[in-house]
This record gives sequence, structure tokens and C-alpha cells, in this order.
Amino acid sequence: MDAYVIGNVTIDETLAVDAMPKPGASILGTERSRDLGGKGANQAVVMARCGLRTHLVAGVGGDLRGDLLRQRLAAEPVTEHLVPITGRSTDFSIILTTPDGENAIVTTTDCAQNLDVAQAVAALDDAKPGDLAVLQGNLTDAVTRSVLEAARSRRMVTAFNPSPLRPFFGDLWSLIDIAFLNEGEAFTLTDASGEEAARKLLAAGVKTVVLTLGRDGAMLATEDGIIRVPAVTCPVADTTGAGDTFMATALASSALRGTALDRTAIEHASRASAVTVSRPGTQSAFPTAEELAAILDL
Repeated sequence: MDAYVIGNVTIDETLAVDAMPKPGASILGTERSRDLGGKGANQAVVMARCGLRTHLVAGVGGDLRGDLLRQRLAAEPVTEHLVPITGRSTDFSIILTTPDGENAIVTTTDCAQNLDVAQAVAALDDAKPGDLAVLQGNLTDAVTRSVLEAARSRRMVTAFNPSPLRPFFGDLWSLIDIAFLNEGEAFTLTDASGEEAARKLLAAGVKTVVLTLGRDGAMLATEDGIIRVPAVTCPVADTTGAGDTFMATALASSALRGTALDRTAIEHASRASAVTVSRPGTQSAFPTAEELAAILDL
């Protein structure tokens, strides 16, 4: 099985601050890291480090940030399909992180928003039935919908993380096999929380719903019932990328074992995301291939 991640790639600049700024305030910060990031790249890197054959499709500009992210991706076990976006700057994120590990992220989307339908769909030309198509919320409505429809026509398994939130997500549920959401995203999209939110998404057409609940662990919901998995207790240094680690590890765990998403996959994901939050940075904080092999018991 292969995974095709169609999404974004960024350079992440992380600044440590004492507290999040109030409107109109000027504050001091300390540069903490410069790292490869972007939800698409994050998920692709973790899946690839798990040992799953993974393809990343993303737009990139012809600038110094683009050169840097190419260098960083070359060091990862990912097959990258970077699409040049003429006249656009490579996407980047500014991440503010506080001493308790919480963060706020601002991400540009010039390249992600200018990846066109033909380029994105063409990435699935070699995909086989049962392969994974993995998307997030950084692409346009047209590209997101077209990739999901193309994946369905190829009998792929579609996995979607609706982040950042966009107005058109509510029309996509019938095209999605697996949805990964946190509490805030679930409430915004369903006006409900917990099990009620999961049931609403299942009723809308999603086959499997995974809700991440922070310190309260995670919930896996299907038409067969709901499974709750506790969080792994760990020190928190930086929560950036924790959700991406969780989703990618869960998908890789089930794919590598040839099963549907199950309790074991969620437990593996919880352990992997605990490693990520215990370290500063984005992809430099992710579990290594060796750590993931131990988590997955490969």
C-alpha cells in the first residue's frame, strides 16, 4: 500500500514568547527553531518514517525558502512531487510558543492555494485500489473536492484533516472514509462535542471518525461503536505538529498491519504524538524512524 499526501509544505519559524500577545501589543521573543513544516509535509514525513511508502504532492516557490525545504525533504524517506508555483513565495509559518507548550500559528498559503486541479489529480495516476489519499485544509475547494472524487473513482481510502477550517468542508463528508479532528474543529463543524459530534459526522457520510481530545485522549467512532483511548502522560515542550503525528501514525499503523483503523492504531498514535510534544520544533520534534519502529513493534 502507498500513501499519497496532497497538501502543503512550509518553512516553520518558531519563536518562544512568555505569553501570547494581546491585540495591539508588541512583545519580545527568542528564535527557537527553523524547521520543515506544513500539515501535508508533516503527515507525509511521519508516515514515511513509519515505513509506509509515501508520496508528497505540494506547491513550492522558486526562492530561498523553497531551496531550504527541498534540502530538508531530501533527507526524509518521502517521494516528493514538488510543483513549481511561478511568481509565488514559498509558504511559511510563524509559530509562537509559550513556556507551557501551547502555540499559535500563522501560515501563508500562496503556493497551496495556487496548486491547480490538474496537477493535484495527476499525482494519483499510479495509485491502486486500497492506497491512501490524505488531505488537509490548506488547498482550495476545487482541488480538495477533485482529489477526493478522483481518489474515490480509483477506490482509494480517503483520509481528511479539516484544518485549517474552511467554509466548504461541510459538503465533503460523503467523499471521506476517515476524518481526524480535534475538539474545536469538531464543535465548529457540527455544533456538538464528543460522541454527539462523532455521530453527526458518521450520519453525514464519514465512515470512521477520530476525535483527539488533548489530555483526555482520543475517540475512534464507526457505525459499530465508539472506542476511547487514554492519552500518554508526558512532559510538554511544544504541541506543534502533535495532531499531524497522531493522524499519520494511526494511518500508517493500520496500513502496515493491513487492518482498518482500530484501537491499536490509536494507541500507537498516542505514543508517537507524546514524543512530539515532549520536544521543541516541528519535524525535528517528530519521532525518528527507529523510535516509530519501536512504537509500532516492527
